[in-house]
Amino acid sequence: MRRDMKPRLQTFTRTVLLLQVCWLWSGQCLSVHFSNPQSVYVVKGQDLILQAQIKLLEGERVSKVTWERSAKTSGKSSTVAEFPHRVPSDGRVTVEQQGYTLKIRGYQASDGGVYTVTVTDQSGHRRSAQRNVEEYLAVNHVSVMVNVSHSVLHCMEAWGTDPSFTWLYEKVVVTGKVGHVSADGTSLVVSGTFCGHFTCVVRNKLGHSSATYTAEPCESTNRSTSAVIVFLLLLLALVAASLAFLLWRRHWHGHNRRQRLTEPYEEDL
Repeated sequence: MRRDMKPRLQTFTRTVLLLQVCWLWSGQCLSVHFSNPQSVYVVKGQDLILQAQIKLLEGERVSKVTWERSAKTSGKSSTVAEFPHRVPSDGRVTVEQQGYTLKIRGYQASDGGVYTVTVTDQSGHRRSAQRNVEEYLAVNHVSVMVNVSHSVLHCMEAWGTDPSFTWLYEKVVVTGKVGHVSADGTSLVVSGTFCGHFTCVVRNKLGHSSATYTAEPCESTNRSTSAVIVFLLLLLALVAASLAFLLWRRHWHGHNRRQRLTEPYEEDL
């Protein structure tokens, strides 16, 4: 046997053995999965795109790819598309890349649910993967709850998708002097004086909403400021009065001195 034929024979032998193992284990060599197992959130009116990752051994081929959707409310399952045969005629649903990619134009709330892709190879072996799809919702009904005894405020939002939280104090972003914000942004522990206006702003890519908690007015600060201002005014008035008195006294002494210098001279005349 020639030397260049030996590696080829070894490769062929390994392939045959792998195919036999796969056949004995009911197609274990065929695998289907999604790159990201987390839920997909789609903005209403935009396109939903699901792409499955399929692995095959050399020599294997896919005979059919089926996409199904199970509604969350009813649990009823229906076929969305099949490759290479069945695609709805309304033009909203298309499959690409030999059925591995499903695209639905103009996503609606009714398109949500659990999507299952099932791949069948030439031997009839089937493998499936699932992906949850939901509508991307705007933030709604933001509210602030407070624990006065512990100086803690909690921000809550009803059902918005992927919300982010920001705290403001008197319309300015909270700093360390005011308090500490939790890692998820939902809570604010007030370290300074618990007074004034605290606002929680919740945002996502569809917009924002906010709620404000009004604590007791910061009277102590206002009184201190007023007291300082009054003290400064009194001090300025005292200084002005002292200067006026000194000027008047200087003028009075000068006038008397001139009188004493002129009176003896007038008597001699």
